[in-house]
Amino acid sequence: MLLRRFVAHARKQDWMAIAIEFVLLVLGVFLGIQVANWNAERETRQKSALFTERLKADLRGEDWTYQFLVAYNREVLANANRAADALEGKAALADEALLVSAYRATQYRSRNQLGTTYDELISTGNIGLIHDQTLRGTSARIYNLAVFDSLVQEGLQSRYREAFRMSLPNDVQRTLGERCGDRVSRPGDYTTIHGRLEYPCRTGLSAQTIAESAKALRSNPDIVRFLRLRIADLETRLSDLTRNNRSVMDNLRTIAGETP
Repeated sequence: MLLRRFVAHARKQDWMAIAIEFVLLVLGVFLGIQVANWNAERETRQKSALFTERLKADLRGEDWTYQFLVAYNREVLANANRAADALEGKAALADEALLVSAYRATQYRSRNQLGTTYDELISTGNIGLIHDQTLRGTSARIYNLAVFDSLVQEGLQSRYREAFRMSLPNDVQRTLGERCGDRVSRPGDYTTIHGRLEYPCRTGLSAQTIAESAKALRSNPDIVRFLRLRIADLETRLSDLTRNNRSVMDNLRTIAGETP
């Protein structure tokens, strides 16, 4: 409409009207661009706020997982040390207690990673929407932390785990798992983190079966050697989690403490 009137005035050589129409035309274009920019900026701010809250929610879940894995592997390590001391003659331990600790020393837990939001931000090139540098840095580190994979691999492929399983009858191992295995944890509930393995239990096995199983462990020289390796691996990974990556753990604790 403005362009048509501009042309009409030009034909009449009405220069004042032309100037006014030109200013109106430029102003209209400018305002149109500004409105488009304002809408784009508003949409960007909304997306930034949404992804920031989603990422924080994921990292709150990661904090629980981090704290759980530290506590869980400390309990595995405690049982491994208890079994090693008994097998090496450093401390007295009843046969049934030896079986329980030796079994619990074979345990490991996988990590349930909550990286959906971070993966989406990276794959779409929208990581810049997260303006909080601590949030961005913590996300990048937690979702690329190799120690979690190492914990699983070393637990699953542990030579001690293999030697233990080869030393005892399958029915004894099943009973140990059923009576003295992992207790259930509720993700997000910090009150269920501790005591997943460290709790009193009775196997219900006969005295003869307990004695024979304990003798099988005590008489196998590989058990002690591989248990030492298991202890060294656990201590290394726990050091990775609580010392070498202390800043990650502390940042997760801070994010988890924020009001959602």
